[in-house]
Parts: sequence; structure tokens; C-alpha cells
Amino acid sequence: MDPVIIVGAGPVGLTLALALARQEVPSIVLDEGPGKDELRLARTVVLREDTAALVERLTGLPLDDAGFRWAGWRSMRRRQVMREIAFGEAAGGAAGAGDPLGAEVPRGDGPRGAVAARATGSAWSAEGQGEGEEFNAPLHITQHALTGALREAIIHERLVKVAVHSRLDSVEQDASGVTAHTRGPDGTWWRGSYLIGCDGPRSTVRKLQDIRFPGRTAVERHAVAALRTELPWPGEALLHRMTPWRTSGPSTGEVSARPLAEDVWRLDWLLPPGKDLVTPDLLVARIRETLAGWSGGATPAYELLDTGVHTVHHRLARRWRVGRVFLAGDAAHLLGALGTQGLDEGLRDADNLAWKLALGWHHGPHQALLDSYQTERRAVVAARLRAADQALPLLRTGGGLRAYVPGAARGHDALLTDGHLGSGPLGAPGAYTGSPLMPPPAESHTPVATEPGAPVVDVRVTAEDGSFVPLRERLGRGVLLVVLIAPGTGVWARKHWVTAGVMPRLAAAVTALPHPAELLVAESYPGAAAHTVLLIRPDGHLVTALAGVRPADLYEAAEAALGGPANADAESATEAATGVRS
Repeated sequence: MDPVIIVGAGPVGLTLALALARQEVPSIVLDEGPGKDELRLARTVVLREDTAALVERLTGLPLDDAGFRWAGWRSMRRRQVMREIAFGEAAGGAAGAGDPLGAEVPRGDGPRGAVAARATGSAWSAEGQGEGEEFNAPLHITQHALTGALREAIIHERLVKVAVHSRLDSVEQDASGVTAHTRGPDGTWWRGSYLIGCDGPRSTVRKLQDIRFPGRTAVERHAVAALRTELPWPGEALLHRMTPWRTSGPSTGEVSARPLAEDVWRLDWLLPPGKDLVTPDLLVARIRETLAGWSGGATPAYELLDTGVHTVHHRLARRWRVGRVFLAGDAAHLLGALGTQGLDEGLRDADNLAWKLALGWHHGPHQALLDSYQTERRAVVAARLRAADQALPLLRTGGGLRAYVPGAARGHDALLTDGHLGSGPLGAPGAYTGSPLMPPPAESHTPVATEPGAPVVDVRVTAEDGSFVPLRERLGRGVLLVVLIAPGTGVWARKHWVTAGVMPRLAAAVTALPHPAELLVAESYPGAAAHTVLLIRPDGHLVTALAGVRPADLYEAAEAALGGPANADAESATEAATGVRS
């Protein structure tokens, strides 16, 4: 079968290529440029826990070496500190006691413990926050370092070919595949099974498919500077609103400082609406005023490394699929106001689409499964955009009675913290609760702390070879994951319990599933009773949680997660190529 054609060699396109290769699917990446990226310290991205883990899993490289994990977060309003958050290592839960793999428990309401802390990663605690609340330290990294790590991994990947200086000119699709024509020094044509447009906001793929891209222009504008200096809170990110010092030129009085390694900081000044020119002199004046305000009056020594203007647009493509052509990343959506990160969503696009394309590539196109990519991802991004659009008037209008409402300032701060740290409707990974891949209600379904359709918690599991690994390391290989919650198994070698209790029956049920699956065992999972069985998609979203071993319910849930019975898909290849279902 022909490889998958990926148009665009940015972080999303390269991530998708590696994700497909991990599932034994070849791809061709059409890179309009020379195959390397401009070094820009003022162009950085903030990756949340799940997206940073995705890139690390695909590249095999610890991104902490190329980026920087924030030591903490603080937000200020005028001269008042509104919130301080210190990131620290979260402790895993203690092992449970008792028979880990005894007789099956009957269905019903079992005991549920409090939501446990994450087994891995970094969590925060802050005075005044509710018990159980936690964030993980974001990873701040320059975009060229992120793309460089992905390119380095691709050099050693036999299933990925990068074609440089290849600008897409036209796309044709038929019942069996897609033909892409490129122009440039080595202009030619490429034949593929599918084509994915990861070619950014001005996507040629989107335009060739005549897909509308409505939305709002210049929702926010920021003046940006990357500089080397020392600030009073080393390693901590800061959001300062209504700064008390006088600023040069038009200003909203909002500035953020986000640390990188080696005392490098990215500073962003929110600009008022309009098209006021940010001159070098004005930017230098802003830098000096801001550093002096934070340092008690005297401007500390600094080295200016890079500058820029960052404009945020909010747009959402009407369709993300036309037959064998798909959109992902900035080609499909633009967002980024209030501290949110559009690249996070683009990487989640790649993670969602990769396993679905891989299944179609290996076993024949399953239209319901491929259609679910648009249904799931577009709904999540649309919800994120709606949340931002609803919050923007409240946070950016300023003044008026809102400024005097008790608690209003703290409420605004909480919304902005959500965007910057990746929580709540503005920043948390989306759940596919309305997905067509959700199984029908089963009598044996049991609630856990993760809702069906939401990303699972990264607990420690025992793999089939007896090793202890984070659950997240088993994702992205194109197989379903079945996790048995069995307290006490961690203190015994796997050989002593692999043939005991419910394990033989569960192992047989896993073998009989309609798609390859891996059986894992965890000592605990937030909100789960002993002998709960979790079914997890290849991209880490929970399908269902069952009370005990229920082979028929497990099979039905797995079949639904794959888009339903393959033989029930009556779409012809010709219909798929014309985009009738998109």
C-alpha cells in the first residue's frame, strides 16, 4: 500500500510521521523549506504534561535537556501577589493490601477512595486551593529545539522520508489513493494512500479542498522579547496584570515572563487593540521599565537576544476531512488567547489521527473510524474557542463595575491560570464524551475518577514481560490497552500471579478482542475498586471501566472504539474519495 503523504514539516507534521512509523506505517513529509529551522529564541512553545510525554515517547529524547520545566508560577495584580504555585514531585499512592487477584467481585457499588496523586510527573500545591487540585509543571521550549528533536528522530526512522524544497501545487484523489504534485527544484508527483495537511494557517491543502476557515482576526497582539537576565524569582513563570509603573506608548498593563534555561526569559507585553507599530526604541523602553519595576527601581543588566510581535487569531476549519484528505494543526484551527497553546491541540490532532490512519492502512479503510477524527477533535477545539471567546470580554474589557465586584480579580486570575498552566475549559486536554466511538451503556460499567472519553491518569503498570513502566509509555503503538486494577501485585513477581485469580479468564478475553490488545496490571487507579478492568484507546483516552471480567462487554466496548463492526461499513472506496461523508 502507498505511504501516507504529510504536507508540512513543522512540529505537527513531524510528530504525525513518527506516530505513524511507530505503528509500521510509512510516510512522505513534503517540506517546503530546506529541512532546517531558523534559530529564534523569541519563538517558543509551552507543552503540557501529555503533549510533552507524546513527543518524548516518539523521539526517545528527554525534552528537559532542550527545554525548561518551570519551578513555579505566580500571578500579580498591581503590587499584590494573587497566587503562588510551587511545582514539586508528586508521590505515588501506597500499595494496597489483601488478595490482589482473588475471586471476581459482584457488580455493584464498591468502595471508592479519594482521587490519588499522579504516580509520575510534577504536581503543584498552593495556599487556598482545594484538596486534590493539581497542575503539572509545563515544559517551555523554543520551537526550533522542539522541531530539531523531531527531525533528529526522523533521521534514524526508516519509514519516514522527508522531501525538502517540495511545495504542494495540486492534489487529486480517487478510489484507491491520493496524488500530490509539487513544484520546486525537484518538482514531481507523489502517490499516497492518504494526505494530511499540516501546512499551517495559510494551508495550501485546505485551499485546494475549498474548505472555509472562518473566525476572528487579531484577537490578541503581543510584543515579544527574549533576553538573558536575572529576575527576583529564578525559574518561576510570572503573569503581571495592571502593572504599577508607567509604560512608554500604548499599553494594557499586562506582561508575562516565562523562563528558559541559562537565565533566558521570554517576555510578552499584551498590546491594546489596533495596529500600533512596535518600534525597536519602544520595545527597549518597555524592557527597561519592566525589569526596573520588578527589581525595585534599577534596571538590572540584560542581554537582548531576539524580538518579535505575536498575533493571535481564532479560526476553525469547517471540515477536517474530505475523502482521503485530512487537516491537522494550524491548518485546521488557530487559537492561543489568554495563555492557551495552539500547538498542544495540534499535537493531540496527530495523536488522535495516527492510530486511526494506521488501522485503515493495515486493515482497509473504516470510514466510521476515520470520520471520528473530525467529530472528536473539532468538537474539543470548538469548545476551547468558545470558552476563550466567552472569557475575553470579561478579562479584557477592564474597568467598569466588574473591577469592584468582590472576588472578581481572583476569578479573572483563575481563568488566566487555566490558560497558562493547562487546566479547566481553557487549557485541559479535551474529553471525547460525545464521540461516535463510545460504547453503549453496559450493566457492568463502573465509575472511576476518569470519565469515559477523557485521557487516563499516568499510573505505574506491570507490563507483560514483568517490568514496571508508566502507563503512558504503552500508548501510541496502535493496540488497545486493557488494565486490571489489582492491589498488592507490586510486591510479587509476575510469575506468581499471572495464572491466578481472574487473570486467565481476562487474558483469554483480551486475546479474543477484535483488535490486538495488551494486558497490563496496575496496583491502583484513581477512583477504581479492586478488579476494575479499564479499556484504553491507543491515544490514551478511556473507553470504559468494567466491574470485573466481563468478556462480552469488553468485546462490545472494543468493537465500538474501533468504529463498529468492520463488515458493517458499507461505504465504497469511490464514495470515500469524493468526500461524501465529510
